[in-house]
Amino acid sequence: MRPFRQILAAFLIAASAAPAWAQDMVAYHIDDMSQQALKGLRNIRNHLDVDPGAKITVVTHALGVDFLLEGAKDVNGSLFAGPVSALVSRGVKFEVCEITLKNRNLKKEQFIQEAEFTPSGVVRLAKLQKQGSAYIKP
Repeated sequence: MRPFRQILAAFLIAASAAPAWAQDMVAYHIDDMSQQALKGLRNIRNHLDVDPGAKITVVTHALGVDFLLEGAKDVNGSLFAGPVSALVSRGVKFEVCEITLKNRNLKKEQFIQEAEFTPSGVVRLAKLQKQGSAYIKP
């Protein structure tokens, strides 16, 4: 019986340490470019500087999709495409709600190449959270 207890103890120790090995998953929610986009990009950059292994998905809908449009600029006149591209190269995913596209008569071709699309932004956020992603709204 002794080997069984040793195996069980080893399993319990390994199982309790597993969360420390797991990659952090985070969902950033942006639904207003003017209030959240620049701040969100800065937060994500800082997040990755401290935790480079984090798996980050940015979900956009409503007015939040606008910073991913081709040619979109921040309040300082700088294109959003550069910082977005830099974050994509670090593993960040940027997703645009297709319901927003339909409601605002936008086309996928209007967005920067780094943008990905999801059928519903709010459904995507719910699924990411159910899968264990932390939720952040800058």
